[in-house]
Amino acid sequence: MSEPLQVAIRKVAKRFGTRQVLDGVELTIQPGETVALIGPSGGGKSTLLRCINGLTHFDAGEIRVGPHLLCGGPQLPPRETVIQIRRLFGMIFQDFQLFPHLTAAGNIMEAPVHVLGVPAVDARRRAMELLARVGLADRADAYPRELSGGQKQRVAIARALAMEPRGLLCDEITSALDPELKHEVLAVLEELKAEGLALIVVTHELGFARRSADRIVVLDGGRVIEDGPPEQVFEQPQTERARRFFRQVLA
Repeated sequence: MSEPLQVAIRKVAKRFGTRQVLDGVELTIQPGETVALIGPSGGGKSTLLRCINGLTHFDAGEIRVGPHLLCGGPQLPPRETVIQIRRLFGMIFQDFQLFPHLTAAGNIMEAPVHVLGVPAVDARRRAMELLARVGLADRADAYPRELSGGQKQRVAIARALAMEPRGLLCDEITSALDPELKHEVLAVLEELKAEGLALIVVTHELGFARRSADRIVVLDGGRVIEDGPPEQVFEQPQTERARRFFRQVLA
């Protein structure tokens, strides 16, 4: 059995030019937990996800994903460490990032074949299983240009699952979708949560966050200003900044 996978973020700081995007972030995410990162735009939510995944190198602090450690500072982390973290946590982006020249099944097969060395016939079989899992069994041979936004995002989820991760990092994956398509994608996330996959989700969908997250973390100005169960954070936020944010977005 795999060891429990905890994510521990300690005093992480990141600056872009003169702007302090992350300012000493402290956060621990337990195995199998669903955490919704919410808050004002520019608060550092997406940057934090990219730091966890090794896409953005941070200036100070450390992030431990299971046994793998990323350290801030001038030196980039070892490539093998980043690769191992990305195998543990798949990342799904707002703009899908599918390969336009590959079919839905081809997109899902790409990494297992070329990164893990899975035989193509086995990767195709797994791709079909995953497409069925996200409700797209009949779209295996469709190209991204032939898919709706919601379908593209579900293919992106299946592609991330093809690497058999222990969790997913989801960066505002419904923000470009209309309400009906958002529902399709959020329903898939809720199923994955029920199966015990860890989810760290940057979202503006407060209804989904309240209904499905184990914890709500509010970031503002690069700092965690609220952290707790949904009923506490939504109904009794501890800071005036969080109360003001909720008044604005729930008005």
